[in-house]
Amino acid sequence: MSRTVVMVMAGGKGSRLGPLTCHRAKPAVPFAGRYRIIDFVLSNFLNSGYSRVYVLTQYMASSLIKHINRNWHLGGFDHYIEIVPAQMRMGSHWYRGTADSVYQNLNLIRDSRADLVAVFGGDHIYKFDVQQMEDWHRYHEAHLTIAACPVPIAEASEFGVIQVDDEWRITGFQEKPKDPTPIPGRPGEALVSMGNYLFDSDTLTRALVDDANDLESVNDFGRNVIPRLLAEGKRLLAYDLGTNKIPGEPEDAVPYWRDVGTMESYVAANMDVRSPLPTLNLYNRAWRIRTAQRDYPPARFVRDASGRSATLVDSLVCEGSIISSAQLVRALVGYDCFVHSDAQVRDSVFLSGCNVGMGAQVHNVLAEKNCDIAPGAYIGLDEAEDRKRFPFVTEGGMVALPKGTFVPESGPIELAQDMAMMLENDPATSEVMAAFAGRYTVSSRERHSYESSGPRYRRYGSRLGFGRP
Repeated sequence: MSRTVVMVMAGGKGSRLGPLTCHRAKPAVPFAGRYRIIDFVLSNFLNSGYSRVYVLTQYMASSLIKHINRNWHLGGFDHYIEIVPAQMRMGSHWYRGTADSVYQNLNLIRDSRADLVAVFGGDHIYKFDVQQMEDWHRYHEAHLTIAACPVPIAEASEFGVIQVDDEWRITGFQEKPKDPTPIPGRPGEALVSMGNYLFDSDTLTRALVDDANDLESVNDFGRNVIPRLLAEGKRLLAYDLGTNKIPGEPEDAVPYWRDVGTMESYVAANMDVRSPLPTLNLYNRAWRIRTAQRDYPPARFVRDASGRSATLVDSLVCEGSIISSAQLVRALVGYDCFVHSDAQVRDSVFLSGCNVGMGAQVHNVLAEKNCDIAPGAYIGLDEAEDRKRFPFVTEGGMVALPKGTFVPESGPIELAQDMAMMLENDPATSEVMAAFAGRYTVSSRERHSYESSGPRYRRYGSRLGFGRP
């Protein structure tokens, strides 16, 4: 077991994920039917042999804290995953940036007496053997090592872009540049920071104190701390994700890392899981991605009264869900869902507790938890009509349904009371909701978004076609 102490930054909001993050932190967003985003970084550390982990929380942390408290226990003593809420330890302010979140918890680093500190983000989807990065860091006697990944040059402006020499020593760093510097000899790609850092403990402590004393700093690792260390001549190295080998993976396996910072990238990553040859392999028993263990029965696929069978093509269905003579094509259906007879779900992602009524046609949809789609409803077949009816439609035409949404066969959609209030008041979604005023309704009774519409209401059954509570 490594003695390195780990700080996972999990306080981010993820504003670009809109309706998914108005009521939870981005690391708590569900993923691939049964996981949460935070499960990937925690599994990577546990699988790599790290057992002293602090999770730094701030924004909308309730569901994240509940998930970790209930499902991530390492047995105590010197093996722990401990939640650290924002506490205003360094003044009357919350975390001002990524660097400030670690600075306000320097006491934990000092108390650990660790010579290395891993500072990782908690909101990316990837597999990563951290020990291999630590071996690289120690071998080269680096002050700071940054995990790096090549991305298409057109996407690099969303990240910190790294320039390196032949020995992968960092010679330059650009935080979200408009004109990213390409990798030498590879004009179509740039080397970007994954937001995962391995620091010499003394270097980190001094850098954070200096950053906190700089009144012009925005207290961010990418914008302030890393450029300062580079200017001071510290030994900064990039660690190539492409050299990281995951136990149990084929020799020719391509490393996987996704930021999932937008609705499109989030859905694309979910689709990567259910593809015929998944680029993100969740079936490697040598590198388990751990999460909650739920007491649901196996997924069920049944014929209706006329003998018609369910049809599934390149799809994943999680535990507790029932597919009743429906058609699923390139779909991911979370746990505790019900898809009724003659319904068709294509190119869509459903989180848990959803209900799709008899004969409904659902294409290119991201449905949050506990959504109801009425019998005969059509979504995703006419983009122009979708934009008139649904508040959240991406540039690519994907419809995003907020948690607990009821979609009738025709007419305005109905939002659960609690979600309507949060969407109308959240800065990331309030403008869309204001522009859409009068084109949606709010539940007339106190129906909350946490009320499931899945198999627990199967008493309504496929014979009636719709299982709305």
